[in-house]
Formats: sequence, structure tokens, C-alpha cells
Amino acid sequence: MRKAQAKKLPLAPDPKFNDKNVTRFVNCLMWGGNKTVVLSAFYDALDKVSQITSEDGYEVWKRALTNVTPAVEVRSRRIGGATFQIPTEVRPDRKISLSMKWLIRFSRERNGKTIADKLANEIVAAAKGEGGAFKKKEDTHRMAEANKAFSHFKV
Repeated sequence: MRKAQAKKLPLAPDPKFNDKNVTRFVNCLMWGGNKTVVLSAFYDALDKVSQITSEDGYEVWKRALTNVTPAVEVRSRRIGGATFQIPTEVRPDRKISLSMKWLIRFSRERNGKTIADKLANEIVAAAKGEGGAFKKKEDTHRMAEANKAFSHFKV
């Protein structure tokens, strides 16, 4: 086991919006290690979002992130030979992480020519309360609600 918890490296804010969450999102979106390509794709997606919704793309993206952020999740715990799904509150850092991962995952699964198109469509859908990422959040909350009876097993 570790003696001390690993230090979190500080993120540099992105050049356009000066927001660390944008950098975090771009880092999650990045696959090949070419950050400038992914950053330009993200900015293109936000431009497309602003064209579709006639609102500020950055504000729509932030609204989409808050819409897909989960409050509770279920964690497996083995008690007396049986495994129970125990609903637990999600840590603030993990909330952001999960919402970003879900937005990216479901945008990759969407139909579209480029990642910017796919991402723009998923952001618009999530901001409206639709789409795969929002459905994932709803399913997570529903599962936690269904297993509320086991909440007394919390660690």
C-alpha cells in the first residue's frame, strides 16, 4: 500500500475559454496523443453547437455536462457470500469524470462523419435532456433507487 496519496498534477486552462474543465475534457477525448488536433475538433464541435442551437456553444456544453452528471451510483459489496449493489453518493471529482467519459463514449457511438459532428450532436442532445449520456445517468439513478433497501450496508 502507498505511504502517501499520489499528488494530482495541476491542469493548464485551455487557450480559448481559460477553463480547466475544457482541458480535462480534451484530455479524455484525446486518443493518439495529438492534443492540438483534438482541441481544434472540440472547438469545431462547439461552433456547430452554437449554429444548431443559436446559443453560446460553451454554455450549452456546460449545461450538457451538468445534465449528465450523476449524483448516486451503485457499488458492489460482498456480504456473507452474496453480492449486493449498494447505492453510494458520487465524489465531486468522480462526478465530473463520469459525465465527461459518458459524453465522449456516447458521442463516439453516434452517427456522423467527424468526431466534431458526433460530439456536437451529443452535446445538443444532452443539453436538452436526451441522448445516450443522459440515458446512462438516468439508468444509474434508477438502479440506485431500486437498490435503496441495501443502503444500510454502506462502508
